[in-house]
Amino acid sequence: MRAHRLSSVLLHGGLAAGLIAILAGVSGCGKADPQVDFSRGEVAAVPAAASTPSSSVLRIAVAPVLSALPTSGLYDQLAEYLAQKLDRPVELVLGKTYAEINDLIRSGEVAVAFVCTNPYVEGREDFGMELLVVPQVDGETVYYSLLIAGPEWKDRSLADLRGETFAFSDPLSNSGRLAPVYELARLGESPDTFFERTIFTYSHDSSIRAVAQGVVTAAAVDSLVFSYMSTTDPETIAKVEVLERWGPYGISPVVVHPRLEPQVKAQLRDVFLGMAQDAEGRVILDQLAIDRFVPGDDGAYDSVRKMRTYIRNRGMEP
Repeated sequence: MRAHRLSSVLLHGGLAAGLIAILAGVSGCGKADPQVDFSRGEVAAVPAAASTPSSSVLRIAVAPVLSALPTSGLYDQLAEYLAQKLDRPVELVLGKTYAEINDLIRSGEVAVAFVCTNPYVEGREDFGMELLVVPQVDGETVYYSLLIAGPEWKDRSLADLRGETFAFSDPLSNSGRLAPVYELARLGESPDTFFERTIFTYSHDSSIRAVAQGVVTAAAVDSLVFSYMSTTDPETIAKVEVLERWGPYGISPVVVHPRLEPQVKAQLRDVFLGMAQDAEGRVILDQLAIDRFVPGDDGAYDSVRKMRTYIRNRGMEP
């Protein structure tokens, strides 16, 4: 099995060990507003000029599942590959939050995006975001949410974390927020009533480090990011324990603007689906730790829709 890799959120990439840099500051929610800075550097997002999906420049956005530095290097190569295959300029846009990526698609500033599961479901409901293809990783198109805490919490569960501190990744993250909020709702609780304090880290690797460094007691993270870090940063992973695994969920997809021309959609789909049979494409897939891209099925995301409905029915934001 190839080190799981960041692909389920599509930012699960096969990077050299040690490249993960926690670039996002941690902002708080709930009962406090702590500011925790894990930064080792700063990477500016590639600016996206206003455009429509039919403009000559094809803009591609990438959700911040991992910290920005490794994300940029991985997807620059993919953008260059798409530009060559489509014979048109391609610009890469790195969003800071999942909501920002959805807003860029909705407004037409980007035509294609690598988004996460819950933002896809929300975008589908909101403005008709369309699924183009999905990545296959180690023969699967699913992933899980892992509840993690320090080693002293081994053999404990979510119910044991009452009154502790907790890290979510992004407000729209499925594995990093929706799943644990859903599990709390099943216990008759909400984050505000159950935890002493919660924070947002804005990437799954940051959440893992927040637990490993004792900034928070526990977190919920993407299983593929966790498996990837097990290979690239085993010292950090050794400082945390998996308490529960929730899922499976449909893997994070590649999506397109609903008004993108059908011909362009077809061209994009063909390029993605053909990468595994193309020598240059195969190299990029290996670097991203993706087996191949395959056609997606919207029904794979119904379990996420059910969680969103369950949470809404209890007066909480999904």
